[in-house]
Amino acid sequence: MRTTVEQDWPRVRDLRLEMLADTPIAYLETLEAARRHPESHWRRQARGRASGVRLVAEAPGGALLGTMGGVVTEGVATLVGVYVTPRARGRRAGVTDALLDGVEEWAARQGDQLRLEVNERNPRAIAAYASRGFVMTGRTSPYPLTPPSLELEMVKALRVV
Repeated sequence: MRTTVEQDWPRVRDLRLEMLADTPIAYLETLEAARRHPESHWRRQARGRASGVRLVAEAPGGALLGTMGGVVTEGVATLVGVYVTPRARGRRAGVTDALLDGVEEWAARQGDQLRLEVNERNPRAIAAYASRGFVMTGRTSPYPLTPPSLELEMVKALRVV
């Protein structure tokens, strides 16, 4: 597991396109819109954000197996951009846990909780987050893309580092 750098942009782009094709309701962007981004966009994405973190899991040989990020939103650490390629999913593979451990470590330096939003039509993700200690807050927001649905807020209490 590591943070991305600008030179990773082609693999960051390819993983993002895979994410959008695999689970279109999980991200606030369409596959068609992502395909139109110029190289400069992907280079910025690979560099990451100064106020956040972007982690990737990498297979021997360099293929990206998954990604997760964290940003501070309204003063709270927020999990974003979560994806693990199908061949690396599941507890036995350990990719999801390793990435989430890394984001939780970053988030603990920001405050005492990590929040996320997950689409109500993504039971696999809801169950995975619940198994890692996230709980529903009861807050929802409309998912802005088609099909109409709700984003459900979940939070996890963290031990501050």
